[in-house]
Amino acid sequence: MTAIFESREQADAATEKLKIFAQPQRLMILSYLLRGESSVSDIDMATSIGQPALSQQLAALRQADVVKTRRDGKQIWYDLADDASRLCVRTMEALLVDRPDPAQVMKAAKEADPAAQSATDRENARSGTAGFAKIL
Repeated sequence: MTAIFESREQADAATEKLKIFAQPQRLMILSYLLRGESSVSDIDMATSIGQPALSQQLAALRQADVVKTRRDGKQIWYDLADDASRLCVRTMEALLVDRPDPAQVMKAAKEADPAAQSATDRENARSGTAGFAKIL
């Protein structure tokens, strides 16, 4: 892995990726999707963004490969694209909102693998309890 300071191309790519996250409505959507796959109407109810803006932001997140979609009949479901997206959102949420001890954030990030979560942890995540909150 090349450090960002060693490559202008990597620095530019990282900056473009950060621009995707540096928008309040997108961060709200991504934070909500930490809880799992959701429909547009569920995301709208949770975030109160409003349908036109929500569609625009979801399109930007899809284009950036941060979210993925699944169609079920007429319904489209959204989820975070991969573990890297999940880790990035979870870490930003922990560092920028909660301001915990960085060592605890690193521990929480390492334990954020959804495959390693217990049934109780997954249920708590669906009910709104952040997975890393138990660690802090």
